[in-house]
Amino acid sequence: MRLKIKKTGNFRYSKKYLKLINAAEKLVYDVAIDSPTSHAINLSIKENNNIYLKREDLQPIFSFKNRGAYNKIFNLSEEQKSNGIIAASAGNHAQGVALACKKLKIPCNIVMPVTAPENKLKNVKRLGAKVTQFGENLAGALVKADQIAKKKKYTFVHPFDDPYTIAGQGTVGKEILADGIDYDILFVPVGGGGLLAGIAAWVRQNKKKIKIVGVEVDDSACLTEAIKTNKRVLLKKVGLFADGVAVSQVGKSNLDVIKECVDEVMTVNIDEVCAAVKDIFEDTRILSEPSGAVALAGLKQYTKRIKNKNLLAVSSGANINFQKLGFIVERSELGENREKILSIKIPEKPGSFLKLAKVFGKLAVTEFNYRKAHEKDAHVLVGIRTTSEASFSKLKQKLKKLKYKFSDYTNNEISNDHLRHMVGGRASSNNDSKDLERIFNGEFPETPGALLSFLENFGNNWNISLFHYRNIGSAYGNILIGIEDFNSDKTKLIKHLDKSGTVFKEESNNRAYLDFLK
Repeated sequence: MRLKIKKTGNFRYSKKYLKLINAAEKLVYDVAIDSPTSHAINLSIKENNNIYLKREDLQPIFSFKNRGAYNKIFNLSEEQKSNGIIAASAGNHAQGVALACKKLKIPCNIVMPVTAPENKLKNVKRLGAKVTQFGENLAGALVKADQIAKKKKYTFVHPFDDPYTIAGQGTVGKEILADGIDYDILFVPVGGGGLLAGIAAWVRQNKKKIKIVGVEVDDSACLTEAIKTNKRVLLKKVGLFADGVAVSQVGKSNLDVIKECVDEVMTVNIDEVCAAVKDIFEDTRILSEPSGAVALAGLKQYTKRIKNKNLLAVSSGANINFQKLGFIVERSELGENREKILSIKIPEKPGSFLKLAKVFGKLAVTEFNYRKAHEKDAHVLVGIRTTSEASFSKLKQKLKKLKYKFSDYTNNEISNDHLRHMVGGRASSNNDSKDLERIFNGEFPETPGALLSFLENFGNNWNISLFHYRNIGSAYGNILIGIEDFNSDKTKLIKHLDKSGTVFKEESNNRAYLDFLK
């Protein structure tokens, strides 16, 4: 999704940031570097544009957050500093605050969600901060930090909604204009909007012709919702795979600046982010965290409409949770639109596999999943690596010509998250209860005891006929659950699941489920 922002035409809120950013520039390099700009040569050739990366992944804490945190804390009064600092963060802001407090010799307390990545948690503790874990996301941690601040009289340092924090991040924009490259478009990741507001405030008032685009992940698009509704919407749920931008509400100060200075906001999906992580690695040999690759994912989506432009994406962080790498590698091909997943119906008789394999010719087969289920026909789940949409269209035409029935499951959530890892299980053909099976997809918190807690809440009134849980190296894993429902009132099970503490979506009519698991 892309939304144009109708800029207000004045700099009522933004004009003060010129002075604030100039002042911040004199401070932030106590803890930050003037990060280099890398020319992404391989990506530039592939996308037919000149693509550059602003390397905030090379900061001492491997994220831009040290800039804003230090600028904010340095500018506190002596009384505020002496009270001690408290902050809430999923990881990168926490490291920025901890580093600033270590440098300035100030006591520091950080509230982090229980789902915070282990590597970020360890780094915050290593920098000397006292850590309290609370809540499953940033919103919960912010509430807890506010409660502790009021009780203990600590000084609270917000992760993004503060003029000094925005100004500290704005030094990135000043560096971008100083690197001597005549950019056409800048792409900036958006969580709460601190980095986007800071960069946009400086760039828009110093070089008006550059287009500025904010990029969000579609499962935490709080800025997009704010622009659509013209108010700061509080999202009921945010995805946590890209934890660095998993924010449920854009900051007020941030939105004021964004509406004056930013041209567009757009969204990308997780597969596109995974593909962008791969691109950053191939051009820099740096493993970006998912949130660090969000801006590049937006840039790549944008290049489908433009050529021969100078484009810059902020590579905002490299605090990768190593457990996510397997998922990133798997999904990057889908995000690049180079792997297609097909369900193909074949006769259940000798020679069928060989005949089908000949259809693929020299196309690379990435996976081939099958288990006998019926005497007459079989469904095969096949992964195919294609060089282009044209080659995929050619393959589909060939399958149609040879009278193969098939379905494209490339974008099927059940197929991508579960089916590829569990093909082969079906309810017994002699058990009439299989016709009463209902299938649900949901998310599971990756916390100790989560499975036991769910099963205890679920109780013994319904029989679980299928269960597949898969962690993606994130704070949440994906669940596929089958439940035998003998009740005539089908709302009873829904109401019961609503009380389980896990959000579910019914997928009983999903074609992937019907083909392979029903």
